Amino acid sequence: MKSRLIALCAGVLVAGCGASGQEELQAWMKDQRSATKPHVTPIPEPKKFTPQPYTQEGTTDPFSNVKLTQALKRESSQSTSNAALVAPELARRKEPLEAYPLDSMKMVGSLLKEGQPVALLRVDNLLYQVKPGNYLGQNYGKIVKVSETEIVLREIVQDAAGEWTERQATLQLQERSR
Repeated sequence: MKSRLIALCAGVLVAGCGASGQEELQAWMKDQRSATKPHVTPIPEPKKFTPQPYTQEGTTDPFSNVKLTQALKRESSQSTSNAALVAPELARRKEPLEAYPLDSMKMVGSLLKEGQPVALLRVDNLLYQVKPGNYLGQNYGKIVKVSETEIVLREIVQDAAGEWTERQATLQLQERSR
């Protein structure tokens, strides 16, 4: 029985080492490769570039110094006309209360003097009487209105661009602190 088992194993080994039909498969794959032709779509021809002539030779270049100078002249003439409307009166004599900033002033009361409203301001422990038309503060502030509880000013200040603009400021009546 041992000899039969050895003979059977030897037969299986010899059969496994023999030709197994791989040659047939290899031949078929070679035929298929040669018979199959790949399909590649051709790349289209590039478009031909035709340069266009520059037709704006006679016009002003947008980056030229001439155009920039014209724009700056136009802008400066507009700003000077606006500045003349809002500019402070630099030639007039300054009033004493224009030497102090508004936040150092306190409105402490109001009264009627000859039918006109007058406000009482305390600055550096001194009392001042002011009426519409007087100037206050360091920003060319002109008093527009005096009421029982506040003083309304029109100030003229320079903005970031250096142009004069108007703004409104108020001083409120301060309650007496005890």
